Amino acid sequence: MKSKIIVIVGPTASGKSDLAVKIAKERNGEVISADSRQVYKGLDIGTGKITKKEMKGVPHHLLDVVSPKQTFTVALFKRKAEKAIKDILTRGKIPIICGGTGFYIDSLVYDMDIPEVPPNKELREKLEKKSLEQLFKELQKLDPERAEEIDSKNKVRLVRAIEIAKSIGKTPKIKKSDKFDVEWIGIDWTDEILKERIHTRLLKRIQIGMIKEAKDLHAKGLSYKRMEALGLEYRYLARFLKNEITREQMISELSAKIWQYAKRQRMWFRRNKDIKWIKN
Repeated sequence: MKSKIIVIVGPTASGKSDLAVKIAKERNGEVISADSRQVYKGLDIGTGKITKKEMKGVPHHLLDVVSPKQTFTVALFKRKAEKAIKDILTRGKIPIICGGTGFYIDSLVYDMDIPEVPPNKELREKLEKKSLEQLFKELQKLDPERAEEIDSKNKVRLVRAIEIAKSIGKTPKIKKSDKFDVEWIGIDWTDEILKERIHTRLLKRIQIGMIKEAKDLHAKGLSYKRMEALGLEYRYLARFLKNEITREQMISELSAKIWQYAKRQRMWFRRNKDIKWIKN
């Protein structure tokens, strides 16, 4: 018998966390977060991390795992998530994987051998000086298949992909696994409604203290450079705190960037024909 797991996916601001809690309550489950930034301690409001109140007593795993000063890799996620799944199943409950980081989810659900390649500081410093276009072209030469699926606008991911390619060659192929009996659930909205949800949520985050959160993180030693690398909200918060952009520019540009990110998430998940989509 294959172990039963539920996977809930969808673009940012679609309501994945609320649905995960609802299903966990109904089907005796526990939630494993599959979000590449919610693993970091202190990155709460900016990442939309679920609160204790919103959890409604449902245990959540892989939140607040490491310091934001450290680098968390997909290999680490896979190892920790597999351990959490085993623990949940041992207690007779159903693991519910919930998140929007498609590569993390695929690494876990499918039989994907993730390389344990340590960061190469010297190489990273050289790559950081290159433009997005230069990095993308370099990755296309080193690993054309990885270049096809990667977010070409994410410098951190591009640098990491090149680092892996230079170390071990091409990224390992994803193969279907017989490990789990997976029930895939996807949430989506019309463009108009999703855009509105993204913008409304952003304004609410600012209202409840997202800017103060970023200030506090910086005061505790998180550099603006690292905040930039963490992407999206923290990238624009860093620019705002450095007085490079106004509050209005931050909201406008960030809202547009989150929408672009949501569209890329949709593209990733729509390749998966096993997902049963809930519309609106």
